[in-house]
Amino acid sequence: MPKRFGTTSRVSLMLSAGLVAMASPALAQEAAGEDGINDSNTIVVVAQGREQLLSDVPVAVSAVNAETLENTGANDIRQLNQVVPSLLVSSTGNEANGSARIRGIGTVGDNPGLESSVAVFIDGVYRSRSGIGLNELGEIERVEVLRGPQGTLFGRNASAGIISIYSKKPEFEFGGFGEATYGNFDNIRLQAGLTGPITQDLAARIDGVFEKRDGFLQDVTNNIDLNNRNRYFVKGQLLWEPTDEVSFRLIMDYTNRDERCCGAVYLGRDFNPLIGDLNNPSAPLTPLQANGNNIINVLRDLGQPLNSFNNPFSRQTNVTRGRNYNGSTKDGGISLEVNWDMGGASLTSITGYREYKNSQAGDIDYSAVDILYRSDDEDAQFRQFKTFTQELRLQGEAFDGKLDWLVGAYYADEDLTVRDNLRFGNQYGRFASCRLISGGGLAGLYSPNSPGCVGARPALFGAASPIIFGALDRLDSINDRGSISDRYFQNSRNYAFFTHNIVHITDRLDLTLGLRYTNERKRFNATFSNDNTACVQNQAALTGFLTNPALAAVAGGIIGLSCQGNSTAELNGVSINDRRSENEFTGTAVLSWKVTDDLLLYGSASRGYKAGGFNLDRSALKGPIVAPLGQVPTTTFASVGGAQALVRNLQFDQEIVDAFELGMKYSSGPLTVNLALFRQQFENFQLNTFNGTVFLVQTVNGCSANLNGADRDQNLSPQGANFNVNAATTGACAPGDTTYGVVAQGVELEASINPARNFTVNGGVTYAQTKYRNNLVGNKTGAALDPALRLLPGDNLSNAPELTLTGSMAWTPDIGDSGLSGLVYVDTRVTEGFNTGSDLFPQKEQPSFVVVNARVGLRGPDQKWALELWAQNLFNEDFTQVAFNSPFQAGGTAAPFVDPQFPGGRQIFSAFLAEPRTYGVTLRTRF
Repeated sequence: MPKRFGTTSRVSLMLSAGLVAMASPALAQEAAGEDGINDSNTIVVVAQGREQLLSDVPVAVSAVNAETLENTGANDIRQLNQVVPSLLVSSTGNEANGSARIRGIGTVGDNPGLESSVAVFIDGVYRSRSGIGLNELGEIERVEVLRGPQGTLFGRNASAGIISIYSKKPEFEFGGFGEATYGNFDNIRLQAGLTGPITQDLAARIDGVFEKRDGFLQDVTNNIDLNNRNRYFVKGQLLWEPTDEVSFRLIMDYTNRDERCCGAVYLGRDFNPLIGDLNNPSAPLTPLQANGNNIINVLRDLGQPLNSFNNPFSRQTNVTRGRNYNGSTKDGGISLEVNWDMGGASLTSITGYREYKNSQAGDIDYSAVDILYRSDDEDAQFRQFKTFTQELRLQGEAFDGKLDWLVGAYYADEDLTVRDNLRFGNQYGRFASCRLISGGGLAGLYSPNSPGCVGARPALFGAASPIIFGALDRLDSINDRGSISDRYFQNSRNYAFFTHNIVHITDRLDLTLGLRYTNERKRFNATFSNDNTACVQNQAALTGFLTNPALAAVAGGIIGLSCQGNSTAELNGVSINDRRSENEFTGTAVLSWKVTDDLLLYGSASRGYKAGGFNLDRSALKGPIVAPLGQVPTTTFASVGGAQALVRNLQFDQEIVDAFELGMKYSSGPLTVNLALFRQQFENFQLNTFNGTVFLVQTVNGCSANLNGADRDQNLSPQGANFNVNAATTGACAPGDTTYGVVAQGVELEASINPARNFTVNGGVTYAQTKYRNNLVGNKTGAALDPALRLLPGDNLSNAPELTLTGSMAWTPDIGDSGLSGLVYVDTRVTEGFNTGSDLFPQKEQPSFVVVNARVGLRGPDQKWALELWAQNLFNEDFTQVAFNSPFQAGGTAAPFVDPQFPGGRQIFSAFLAEPRTYGVTLRTRF
């Protein structure tokens, strides 16, 4: 197997880091003297809708204060990975849909039709997708990460958890700050803020950020860097407190980003199978060798440098000339928070309106060959959210303080517009015809410089030869064709009522009961336009040959490649529409016991929910007319009543989770320890995966009956002779036998020691076994799982490491009596290996890795100034965020080929890399 799967040395490193993380609090405690002892458990959170000390909250929550955020260099939610072990945030082909995962559960892929399993709130306002939290945040007061399903306390429900970000408020005392950073990759970052009173009861605050930085990837074809930064952020606030009982907080913010995102690289030869001779992978390629991967030959012959497969971490990529990754993001909004203490109760109202628009061009095949692209026309391709939200909470006490009650209501109205212009490149026709010719019985005719990629045209097919070769010529001519402007529109209207109540049974025993009713309605419509006429013409010319055993393979191949991806011209001018409604009751029950003033024990059971929706990708509509390469289409649009009859194929059902948790929180003086044991069971787990051609949205469930391996499609193979023709139906289950299909269970430990005023150590360990069950099926009707997901049963979810450790140390020693102080800060995250691909192909495995951040500095009296040297990913650890099937780049299947280690067959793989080491200097001032 490739070395990517990890080594003994990495396991040893993880064990060592774990011992250090667990020993740090003890070592720090021994170092503490009698003086300077400080209670570390002073973080106040609102995780239960009330201000409480963290140690008194019977909920699994990680709270990160402003100082830690500043030290670790957190400018967006990605840096939270370093200090919250149960959290993993990553981004792929579009940062607008970056994904956050808690306990291994999150929403996968770039499809905006799927809501986030982990909801992001900023100053109480729900953000439509968690990727929006990848923007600049300004100066932050704290971040709370709530783990497990949520819904009885916040406006918007979430099935896996919540990231709640609280920015600093305006103050009635004049003050401000500024900072300037310069780092490698020519990184310039400027940030400033100013606050103070306008009148006796009105205060204001303004914050701004500007950042510009070169990219981490080098496009060697066009000599330009990719994945750069060029952004600014501005935020203004007004705080009006006309009386001691009433306050109004108005917030306005705007972010603008013009950046080249997001380039990818090919994985190396070890992970792209059969590059060259099977028995000698390092040997030079020769055309159409029996044990070679024909797709590599085609890419090479059309201009792809073979050295691009050598080392992905050289961070060099080849972008087609004239294509680019230009992206534009504009995010802004306004919110008003009103708090009114009415004596016996207090009312909170949060009203928000936000607009978010992202346009992202791309060389979507991620190669030098011009196969597939999205243009940089911001009117032809974009995604846009316009969201209005209103949350009301009323809370108070009753029965002489025996009951803390809270009732609330939430309303949201969101318009989501997506336009797409995914098009074939100027070499697609030759690429497709060469892919077909090189991979099967026609390999002897392969000639990449000849029309149709055919060097000679013998009468191989008898009287049908002119028709076959004519269709091949049409395929060869498909250049710069495809979607012109597909348009998707979805309106989501959501309202909910919720309550969260704490009954104080005794002075030390509490029962918390929460309930939520949610009504979700979504309306959907889409229109399509396409100029790929070869798809229709080749279908008309070749459909009659699909039942002929001698001609079916080549005829089906030409049709399939003519109509590849979202290029079905049958939808030209078609408009479809649909709607769905959901009503769900969810809730929670928690029993907590304050054993002593220092020790809290609790147990909870809860049910969570994430809305269903629509797959905003037309691929689900094309199944009846375009079969997989080499297979026979069985129906046409006409035979099923047109595209509108298939619109239900775009729907996916709501995700339901039942969660159980046992916890302990201990806090005494400088030491805090939090422990949680959890189990979460997901029905209709929403999965989005890219199979190399289209995005599949599949809900995943289990079957209580034994499917005897049929859900794994064991006969499915890249070899045509052994292809499982029943793959789409095997593994089905009776509707009454369906049950949950995903389980997340494990233990979380977080510890903090603050033995002295200027010394703090934090450590965290998460062991989360987040797995698919055996005997998997698709939706709740028991339909078979898609064959592309045949590796899922019994395996861990993607991006779900079983073991994660985090640790941090901050030391700010006084320097004599000068008033100066120093700063020494280090944090680390140790992550066990995991698979980065939602189909779990082994080529997408990421081995264990360790990321270390560090910061040292000198601070002036009262921290009025500071000079800091910092590094993120200090040891320049190379790892990938996500590996994926290189679009359309799967080799032919007819040549002899067996390699059970690589169930992707001759599929080529690419990856989005994590950031390399960055370092720099920051100058701060505060007044």
